[in-house]
Amino acid sequence: MPLPQEFHDIATRVNNWGRWGADDEIGTLNLITEQVVREAAGCIRSGRRVPLALPLQQDGVQTGMIPGRVNPLHTMTAINQEIFGPGTVATSDDAVTMGLQAATHWDGLTHVSHSGRLYNNRPAGSVTAHHGATALGIEKATPIVSRGVLLDVARAHGTDRLPGGHAVTPEDLDAAEELAGTKVRAGDIVLVRTGQLRHYLAGDRQAYAFPSPGLSLRTPEWFHARDVAAVANDTLTFEIFPPEIENLWMPVHALDLVEMGMLQGQNWNLEELSTACAEAGRHAFLLSAMAEPFVGGSGTPVAPVAIL
Repeated sequence: MPLPQEFHDIATRVNNWGRWGADDEIGTLNLITEQVVREAAGCIRSGRRVPLALPLQQDGVQTGMIPGRVNPLHTMTAINQEIFGPGTVATSDDAVTMGLQAATHWDGLTHVSHSGRLYNNRPAGSVTAHHGATALGIEKATPIVSRGVLLDVARAHGTDRLPGGHAVTPEDLDAAEELAGTKVRAGDIVLVRTGQLRHYLAGDRQAYAFPSPGLSLRTPEWFHARDVAAVANDTLTFEIFPPEIENLWMPVHALDLVEMGMLQGQNWNLEELSTACAEAGRHAFLLSAMAEPFVGGSGTPVAPVAIL
Protein backbone atom coordinates (compact mmCIF):
# COMPACT_ATOMS: atom_id res chain seq x y z
CA MET A 1 0.00 0.00 0.00
CA PRO A 2 1.48 3.42 -0.95
CA LEU A 3 1.89 5.82 1.94
CA PRO A 4 -1.39 7.74 2.23
CA GLN A 5 -1.79 11.50 2.29
CA GLU A 6 -2.49 11.36 6.03
CA PHE A 7 1.03 10.02 6.55
CA HIS A 8 2.60 12.70 4.37
CA ASP A 9 0.67 15.43 6.18
CA ILE A 10 1.97 14.25 9.56
CA ALA A 11 5.47 13.88 8.12
CA THR A 12 5.45 17.53 7.08
CA ARG A 13 4.41 18.63 10.56
CA VAL A 14 7.07 16.62 12.44
CA ASN A 15 9.96 16.93 9.99
CA ASN A 16 13.30 17.96 11.52
CA TRP A 17 15.45 17.88 8.38
CA GLY A 18 17.96 20.72 8.48
CA ARG A 19 16.98 21.77 12.01
CA TRP A 20 20.50 21.06 13.31
CA GLY A 21 22.26 21.62 10.01
CA ALA A 22 22.56 19.75 6.73
CA ASP A 23 25.31 17.47 8.09
CA ASP A 24 23.51 16.41 11.26
CA GLU A 25 23.54 12.65 11.94
CA ILE A 26 22.05 12.38 15.46
CA GLY A 27 18.65 14.02 15.15
CA THR A 28 16.77 14.62 18.40
CA LEU A 29 19.73 13.52 20.52
CA ASN A 30 20.81 17.13 19.93
CA LEU A 31 18.14 18.01 22.49
CA ILE A 32 20.12 16.31 25.29
CA THR A 33 22.19 19.32 26.26
CA GLU A 34 24.55 19.69 29.21
CA GLN A 35 21.84 21.67 31.01
CA VAL A 36 19.35 18.85 30.44
CA VAL A 37 21.81 16.33 31.90
CA ARG A 38 22.54 18.51 34.94
CA GLU A 39 18.82 18.80 35.65
CA ALA A 40 18.36 15.06 35.09
CA ALA A 41 20.98 14.31 37.74
CA GLY A 42 18.76 16.18 40.19
CA CYS A 43 16.14 13.43 39.83
CA ILE A 44 18.28 11.06 41.90
CA ARG A 45 16.99 10.86 45.47
CA SER A 46 17.17 7.29 46.78
CA GLY A 47 19.90 5.98 44.45
CA ARG A 48 17.76 2.95 43.59
CA ARG A 49 18.95 1.45 40.29
CA VAL A 50 16.39 -0.35 38.14
CA PRO A 51 17.68 -2.43 35.20
CA LEU A 52 15.51 -2.28 32.09
CA ALA A 53 17.18 -4.84 29.78
CA LEU A 54 16.14 -8.37 28.99
CA PRO A 55 18.76 -11.11 29.31
CA LEU A 56 20.64 -11.86 26.09
CA GLN A 57 19.84 -15.54 25.57
CA GLN A 58 19.12 -18.03 22.82
CA ASP A 59 15.54 -18.45 24.02
CA GLY A 60 14.93 -14.72 23.62
CA VAL A 61 12.05 -12.67 22.27
CA GLN A 62 12.67 -13.38 18.60
CA THR A 63 10.39 -16.02 17.08
CA GLY A 64 11.40 -15.80 13.42
CA MET A 65 8.62 -13.34 12.62
CA ILE A 66 11.28 -10.76 11.68
CA PRO A 67 13.61 -12.36 9.09
CA GLY A 68 17.28 -12.39 10.06
CA ARG A 69 16.75 -11.03 13.54
CA VAL A 70 18.17 -13.95 15.48
CA ASN A 71 18.39 -14.47 19.22
CA PRO A 72 21.92 -14.55 20.65
CA LEU A 73 23.92 -17.74 19.97
CA HIS A 74 26.61 -17.95 22.64
CA THR A 75 29.72 -20.04 21.92
CA MET A 76 32.75 -20.73 24.11
CA THR A 77 35.99 -20.23 22.18
CA ALA A 78 38.31 -21.19 25.05
CA ILE A 79 37.65 -22.99 28.33
CA ASN A 80 40.30 -22.81 31.06
CA GLN A 81 43.02 -22.79 28.42
CA GLU A 82 46.60 -22.35 29.60
CA ILE A 83 47.64 -20.35 26.54
CA PHE A 84 51.08 -19.47 27.96
CA GLY A 85 51.98 -23.03 28.84
CA PRO A 86 51.28 -25.66 31.50
CA GLY A 87 50.77 -24.29 34.98
CA THR A 88 50.14 -20.71 33.81
CA VAL A 89 46.98 -18.69 34.35
CA ALA A 90 44.12 -20.26 32.38
CA THR A 91 41.57 -18.23 30.45
CA SER A 92 38.05 -18.72 29.13
CA ASP A 93 36.72 -16.69 26.21
CA ASP A 94 33.48 -16.64 24.32
CA ALA A 95 31.77 -15.18 21.27
CA VAL A 96 28.22 -14.39 20.28
CA THR A 97 26.22 -14.17 17.05
CA MET A 98 23.02 -12.15 17.25
CA GLY A 99 20.84 -9.57 15.64
CA LEU A 100 21.76 -6.11 16.92
CA GLN A 101 18.05 -5.59 17.60
CA ALA A 102 17.47 -9.08 19.02
CA ALA A 103 16.54 -8.05 22.55
CA THR A 104 16.44 -4.70 24.38
CA HIS A 105 17.71 -2.23 21.80
CA TRP A 106 17.67 1.14 20.09
CA ASP A 107 16.56 1.41 16.47
CA GLY A 108 19.11 3.55 14.65
CA LEU A 109 18.23 6.22 12.12
CA THR A 110 18.91 3.89 9.19
CA HIS A 111 16.64 1.11 10.44
CA VAL A 112 13.86 2.21 8.06
CA SER A 113 13.57 4.48 5.05
CA HIS A 114 10.66 5.70 2.96
CA SER A 115 10.38 7.25 -0.46
CA GLY A 116 14.07 6.46 -0.96
CA ARG A 117 15.22 8.74 1.85
CA LEU A 118 16.62 8.54 5.38
CA TYR A 119 16.72 11.22 8.10
CA ASN A 120 17.96 14.64 7.03
CA ASN A 121 17.35 13.83 3.35
CA ARG A 122 20.10 11.22 3.12
CA PRO A 123 19.63 8.65 0.33
CA ALA A 124 18.47 5.22 1.43
CA GLY A 125 21.22 3.84 -0.82
CA SER A 126 23.81 5.05 1.69
CA VAL A 127 23.13 1.77 3.54
CA THR A 128 25.30 -0.81 1.75
CA ALA A 129 25.85 -4.55 2.00
CA HIS A 130 29.56 -4.32 2.86
CA HIS A 131 29.69 -1.23 5.06
CA GLY A 132 26.20 -1.00 6.54
CA ALA A 133 25.16 2.57 7.29
CA THR A 134 27.76 4.79 5.66
CA ALA A 135 25.95 7.75 7.21
CA LEU A 136 23.68 7.98 10.27
CA GLY A 137 25.21 4.81 11.76
CA ILE A 138 24.44 4.01 15.38
CA GLU A 139 28.06 4.77 16.29
CA LYS A 140 27.27 8.45 15.69
CA ALA A 141 24.87 8.53 18.65
CA THR A 142 26.10 10.83 21.40
CA PRO A 143 26.05 9.58 25.03
CA ILE A 144 22.40 8.81 25.78
CA VAL A 145 22.01 9.99 29.37
CA SER A 146 19.08 12.22 30.22
CA ARG A 147 15.96 12.57 32.30
CA GLY A 148 13.71 9.59 31.76
CA VAL A 149 9.96 9.78 32.25
CA LEU A 150 7.82 6.67 32.57
CA LEU A 151 4.42 7.09 30.96
CA ASP A 152 2.66 4.09 32.45
CA VAL A 153 -0.28 3.85 30.06
CA ALA A 154 -1.34 0.44 31.36
CA ARG A 155 -1.49 1.66 34.96
CA ALA A 156 -3.33 4.81 33.84
CA HIS A 157 -5.95 2.48 32.35
CA GLY A 158 -6.15 0.57 35.64
CA THR A 159 -4.77 -2.64 34.16
CA ASP A 160 -1.57 -4.71 34.21
CA ARG A 161 -1.50 -5.06 30.42
CA LEU A 162 -3.24 -3.31 27.54
CA PRO A 163 -5.11 -5.59 25.11
CA GLY A 164 -3.37 -6.55 21.90
CA GLY A 165 -5.49 -4.27 19.72
CA HIS A 166 -4.90 -1.11 21.77
CA ALA A 167 -3.38 1.78 19.83
CA VAL A 168 -1.72 4.13 22.32
CA THR A 169 -3.02 7.61 21.50
CA PRO A 170 -1.97 11.12 22.48
CA GLU A 171 -4.89 11.07 24.92
CA ASP A 172 -3.40 7.96 26.53
CA LEU A 173 -0.06 9.75 26.83
CA ASP A 174 -1.78 12.76 28.40
CA ALA A 175 -3.45 10.51 30.99
CA ALA A 176 -0.17 8.76 31.78
CA GLU A 177 1.59 12.12 32.04
CA GLU A 178 -1.03 13.27 34.56
CA LEU A 179 -0.49 10.05 36.52
CA ALA A 180 3.26 10.67 36.43
CA GLY A 181 2.79 14.09 38.01
CA THR A 182 5.36 15.71 35.75
CA LYS A 183 5.37 17.33 32.33
CA VAL A 184 7.46 15.81 29.57
CA ARG A 185 9.95 18.44 28.47
CA ALA A 186 12.65 19.04 25.87
CA GLY A 187 15.48 16.50 25.97
CA ASP A 188 13.54 13.88 27.95
CA ILE A 189 13.61 10.20 27.07
CA VAL A 190 10.07 8.85 27.32
CA LEU A 191 9.38 5.22 28.27
CA VAL A 192 5.87 4.05 27.40
CA ARG A 193 4.63 1.03 29.34
CA THR A 194 1.87 -1.12 27.85
CA GLY A 195 2.45 -4.23 30.00
CA GLN A 196 2.84 -6.35 26.84
CA LEU A 197 6.17 -7.73 28.06
CA ARG A 198 4.32 -9.62 30.77
CA HIS A 199 3.47 -12.22 28.08
CA TYR A 200 7.15 -12.87 27.43
CA LEU A 201 8.07 -12.89 31.12
CA ALA A 202 5.36 -15.52 31.61
CA GLY A 203 6.95 -17.67 28.89
CA ASP A 204 4.63 -16.96 25.96
CA ARG A 205 6.78 -15.54 23.15
CA GLN A 206 4.06 -15.84 20.51
CA ALA A 207 1.52 -13.86 22.53
CA TYR A 208 4.19 -11.24 23.19
CA ALA A 209 4.87 -10.82 19.48
CA PHE A 210 1.34 -10.75 18.08
CA PRO A 211 -1.10 -9.10 18.42
CA SER A 212 0.52 -6.23 20.24
CA PRO A 213 -0.53 -2.86 21.60
CA GLY A 214 1.73 -0.02 20.55
CA LEU A 215 2.03 3.59 19.57
CA SER A 216 -0.48 4.97 17.10
CA LEU A 217 0.09 7.06 14.00
CA ARG A 218 -0.95 10.14 15.99
CA THR A 219 1.78 9.91 18.64
CA PRO A 220 4.79 11.27 16.69
CA GLU A 221 3.20 14.74 16.77
CA TRP A 222 2.87 14.47 20.57
CA PHE A 223 6.58 13.69 20.93
CA HIS A 224 7.57 16.33 18.39
CA ALA A 225 5.58 19.05 20.17
CA ARG A 226 7.46 18.29 23.40
CA ASP A 227 10.91 17.96 21.78
CA VAL A 228 11.42 14.46 23.17
CA ALA A 229 14.95 13.13 22.61
CA ALA A 230 14.05 9.42 22.31
CA VAL A 231 11.20 7.01 23.01
CA ALA A 232 11.17 3.36 24.07
CA ASN A 233 8.52 0.85 25.06
CA ASP A 234 7.94 -2.72 26.20
CA THR A 235 6.82 -4.34 22.93
CA LEU A 236 8.46 -6.21 20.06
CA THR A 237 7.08 -3.96 17.33
CA PHE A 238 6.97 -0.52 19.05
CA GLU A 239 3.86 0.54 17.17
CA ILE A 240 0.54 -1.28 17.23
CA PHE A 241 0.66 -4.58 15.38
CA PRO A 242 -1.22 -5.41 13.18
CA PRO A 243 -1.34 -1.77 12.07
CA GLU A 244 -4.27 0.49 12.84
CA ILE A 245 -4.65 1.31 9.13
CA GLU A 246 -4.90 -1.89 7.12
CA ASN A 247 -1.74 -2.66 5.12
CA LEU A 248 0.04 0.50 6.30
CA TRP A 249 3.10 -1.13 7.85
CA MET A 250 5.56 0.65 10.16
CA PRO A 251 4.40 4.23 9.61
CA VAL A 252 5.38 5.28 13.16
CA HIS A 253 8.90 3.95 12.56
CA ALA A 254 9.11 6.10 9.43
CA LEU A 255 7.82 9.21 11.16
CA ASP A 256 10.06 8.83 14.22
CA LEU A 257 13.28 7.71 12.57
CA VAL A 258 13.16 9.25 9.10
CA GLU A 259 11.20 12.47 9.59
CA MET A 260 12.12 13.40 13.18
CA GLY A 261 15.47 11.68 13.52
CA MET A 262 14.34 10.26 16.87
CA LEU A 263 15.74 6.96 18.17
CA GLN A 264 13.15 4.48 19.36
CA GLY A 265 13.64 1.46 21.58
CA GLN A 266 11.87 -1.88 21.89
CA ASN A 267 11.77 -4.85 24.27
CA TRP A 268 12.50 -2.70 27.32
CA ASN A 269 11.50 -4.33 30.60
CA LEU A 270 9.46 -1.68 32.39
CA GLU A 271 7.78 -3.94 34.96
CA GLU A 272 10.09 -3.32 37.92
CA LEU A 273 10.30 0.35 37.00
CA SER A 274 6.50 0.62 37.07
CA THR A 275 6.45 -0.74 40.61
CA ALA A 276 9.38 1.40 41.71
CA CYS A 277 7.83 4.60 40.36
CA ALA A 278 4.46 3.82 41.95
CA GLU A 279 6.15 3.17 45.31
CA ALA A 280 8.21 6.35 45.09
CA GLY A 281 5.29 8.44 43.88
CA ARG A 282 7.33 9.89 41.04
CA HIS A 283 7.97 8.85 37.46
CA ALA A 284 11.04 10.89 36.51
CA PHE A 285 14.60 9.61 36.97
CA LEU A 286 18.11 9.73 35.56
CA LEU A 287 18.29 7.32 32.64
CA SER A 288 21.50 5.89 31.22
CA ALA A 289 20.95 4.08 27.92
CA MET A 290 24.21 4.19 26.02
CA ALA A 291 24.30 2.88 22.45
CA GLU A 292 26.98 0.29 21.69
CA PRO A 293 29.04 1.96 18.93
CA PHE A 294 28.77 -0.66 16.18
CA VAL A 295 30.18 1.17 13.16
CA GLY A 296 27.61 1.17 10.37
CA GLY A 297 24.95 -0.37 12.61
CA SER A 298 21.25 0.25 12.02
CA GLY A 299 20.54 -0.54 15.66
CA THR A 300 22.25 -1.59 18.85
CA PRO A 301 21.67 -3.67 21.97
CA VAL A 302 21.40 -1.58 25.11
CA ALA A 303 21.35 -2.26 28.85
CA PRO A 304 19.48 0.78 30.21
CA VAL A 305 19.39 1.67 33.89
CA ALA A 306 16.93 4.03 35.57
CA ILE A 307 18.32 5.67 38.72
CA LEU A 308 15.74 6.97 41.17
